[in-house]
Amino acid sequence: MSHHHSTSQSLPHDYAILSHFNDDARHYQAYLPSVADADNEPSHPRGIPIRRVVSMADISERTPLIKHDPSIPCIHELSDDGDSACSEQSDSERVPSTQMFREELRTLTRYSLPVFASHVFEYSFILASVVTIGHISTVALAAGTLGMMTANVTGYAIAQGFASTLDTLLPAAWTSDTPHMIGLWTQRMVVMTAFGLIPILILWFNAEPVLLLLKQEPEVAHLAAVFLKYAAFGLPAYSFNCISRRYFQSQGLFSVPARIIMVTALFNAFLNWLFVYPLGLSFRGAPLATAISFNIVSLASILYGIFFVPRTAWHPIGRGVWQGWGLLGRLGIAGIGQVVSEWWTWELAGFAASMLGPVTLAAQSTLLVTASATYQAPFALSVAASVRIGNLLGEGKARRAEVVAKLSTAVAAVIGCIWWISFVILRKKWSYLFNNDPEVASMVSVVLPITAFSLVFDGVNAIGAGVLRARGKQVAGVLLNLSAFYVLGIPLGLLLTFHFGFQLGGLWIGLTAGLIYSSIGAVWIGIVRADWEAEVERARARVRGKGNGGKEEDAQR
Repeated sequence: MSHHHSTSQSLPHDYAILSHFNDDARHYQAYLPSVADADNEPSHPRGIPIRRVVSMADISERTPLIKHDPSIPCIHELSDDGDSACSEQSDSERVPSTQMFREELRTLTRYSLPVFASHVFEYSFILASVVTIGHISTVALAAGTLGMMTANVTGYAIAQGFASTLDTLLPAAWTSDTPHMIGLWTQRMVVMTAFGLIPILILWFNAEPVLLLLKQEPEVAHLAAVFLKYAAFGLPAYSFNCISRRYFQSQGLFSVPARIIMVTALFNAFLNWLFVYPLGLSFRGAPLATAISFNIVSLASILYGIFFVPRTAWHPIGRGVWQGWGLLGRLGIAGIGQVVSEWWTWELAGFAASMLGPVTLAAQSTLLVTASATYQAPFALSVAASVRIGNLLGEGKARRAEVVAKLSTAVAAVIGCIWWISFVILRKKWSYLFNNDPEVASMVSVVLPITAFSLVFDGVNAIGAGVLRARGKQVAGVLLNLSAFYVLGIPLGLLLTFHFGFQLGGLWIGLTAGLIYSSIGAVWIGIVRADWEAEVERARARVRGKGNGGKEEDAQR
């Protein structure tokens, strides 16, 4: 799908060509779908017309020579004169790469900003709970942190990873000749996720014995289990939000989830305060407020999708939801592994730092918060790049998809370099934003340059992972993460930290080495070695439910 401004005007000799076609309409019709062929085109199950035949009456001096195919849904964008229209950019070899880079840079920027806002404000849901609980007592803060960490590792990361399957399927479906497959794949994912949440919810409702088995303090374990019980009421909604966000984003509606989450985030902060203090629910009020907020986001997304979004991408609910589970399962398990393997890495790093004492743990917390906050920008760019590449593969624009992959990698590297230079300059003062302890500040000032250097490769790695998702190569992403962090990064970091006495700096040297390896591998496998023309055919096969070596499913059944 093409998502750019169409402001260029046709040249005078182009009008001469159109005049020639007017003299021989049959010559021009050879380039258009015929009425006879229309019966053989894929039809939308809701009866929405997908193709139309262009007559000579449709042609004027403002008609572009390369016209957008009505069979392919487009994302309307604002042109320079303020009008909303489908873009008409060509993937022709005659278009210079520099022009493509400029066009795609505008598109990626426009896509990334609302994605960035969505994730920042969604993160505020969790932050509001932790901040509210932290004012109750130290034990409550410890329990809330433990409960949130457990929720992240056993629930939220799994939901995010499984939903990432749709990054492979939905964008290509939107720009294919079967856009309604977006609705069908979304329905399948919702149903499959519902079954997958059952064991997670059982764990969350019975977490206290498990936490005691892991040698947690009894009072902390009890409160953390209470946290998980109330948070469980929001887990299905959180999972649905991960899915619905991709439903909108695949159609270019990036601002929809951003607006919904931004409004709800303000309400969530108020609910946390209201439930914990005025209503007297204390500790359990915070996770309950967040759970309600997640459900509000789900309800708002459903209502927006029903009343404000065209039904082009929708598919009637039917027996088709029980098909395609093999492909979803393969991609979903790999997606979970890709996300969870990285999330668990940082949890292990925090645990290792806790073994070095409270000062080191405080310094590690500062460094992790810094890395997490700065990661949001390249992560938003990776989501935008994944959707954009998927759209272009579905539209058959292999060369432009390759340009997007290379451009997003370069932009992520530049962003990482900016962070690196900034934190090296601010290394002696940065810690005081989080803690007033001079000993902690001294340790942060020593390790922060290493952490900042890792941000360059962390951003590039995020782009590589997004490209791999767009290409359906989640398994490669899992293998890269496992080898990068669990074979190289963490063992090297632990060896430098505890055996060679590098302390916290050694841990970050190991993590940085893993990120360097993973980013280089992701770029090499995902971008350099990619056959983009072949990826077009693979993307279209996946949209129709054709997995690796499998038979094409009947999408209309």
